[in-house]
Amino acid sequence: MRKTLLAEFTAREGAEDEVARLIGDYALKVREEEGNIAFDVYTKAAHPRAFWIFEVYRDEDAFQAHLNAPYGGPFNAVLVPLIEEDASVLTFLNPLATSS
Repeated sequence: MRKTLLAEFTAREGAEDEVARLIGDYALKVREEEGNIAFDVYTKAAHPRAFWIFEVYRDEDAFQAHLNAPYGGPFNAVLVPLIEEDASVLTFLNPLATSS
């Protein structure tokens, strides 16, 4: 079963350009992961310092491989001082089961 989530964080005032650069570089690496299906980065139209990342992985194993990638820790270490939250806020999503 696919692993789908939304990661959210808010760049500190004045740090939004640096955060955008960091997440852009990170996205290029994540998109190369074998089990990554989507890693789409957005900012909220009404609040451009608010970043939303929609992530989809092939399955739980692919998600765990993503978490253990060698570039994840260094990325988060640089990101955390630039955002308002203590870390990215993760919301895990399940597909809506619909009948045909």
